[in-house]
Amino acid sequence: MSDGFVPGGATAPTAVPIEAARGTGRVAALTFDDGPDPRQTGRLLDVLAELGVTATFCVVGQRVRAPGGAELLRRIVAEGHALGNHSLDYADLGSATEEEAAAVLLATLRIIREALGDPDAAVPWYRAPNGSFGRTGQVAASLGMQPLGLGNVIHDWDDCDDRSVATLADHLRAAIAPGAVVLAHDGGGDRATTVDAVALVVAEKVADGFHFTLPRGGAEEHP
Repeated sequence: MSDGFVPGGATAPTAVPIEAARGTGRVAALTFDDGPDPRQTGRLLDVLAELGVTATFCVVGQRVRAPGGAELLRRIVAEGHALGNHSLDYADLGSATEEEAAAVLLATLRIIREALGDPDAAVPWYRAPNGSFGRTGQVAASLGMQPLGLGNVIHDWDDCDDRSVATLADHLRAAIAPGAVVLAHDGGGDRATTVDAVALVVAEKVADGFHFTLPRGGAEEHP
């Protein structure tokens, strides 16, 4: 690790992936993986802003460097959302050595901070591609990022049989449970039906008294 490295910003990170939201009672943490993506991330941000909801975006370095990615990343941060490191690309790191994993996570962290124009930008979470952690949990913790488990997934990826709005909405209703970390996607494919489901179900949950917080283990202790 080079001199002057600024850790990701997690407070006392552990190597064990966490899957719990901050707070008590009717709280849940929304997390979105595989972006930013100009097809749907901007629309998702519009939905979250309208609902007054904060989320965590676990971003891919390759997507940050793609056309429009840096602008979307800056908007994510400007609108008060939190960041997670979701690796450089979509390659599985489950069999990576600690040295290989560190190189990938550091490269992604640099890309994020360069895009933000802030060498100290907080990226306090890490989620492994495909949820395949291998040795990456301890590496992330050593770099100041708290590993984040998959939590409650809504099965919105491309090889799922049914990604209709109705089906994803049902999955999302079940996933948003007290204390849960919820995993959906804003990138890695066209996530139009995911965003539609988020707009529908999160509005329902807010009306039902849910409060959307961040996952445990990040840089700030308050919800």
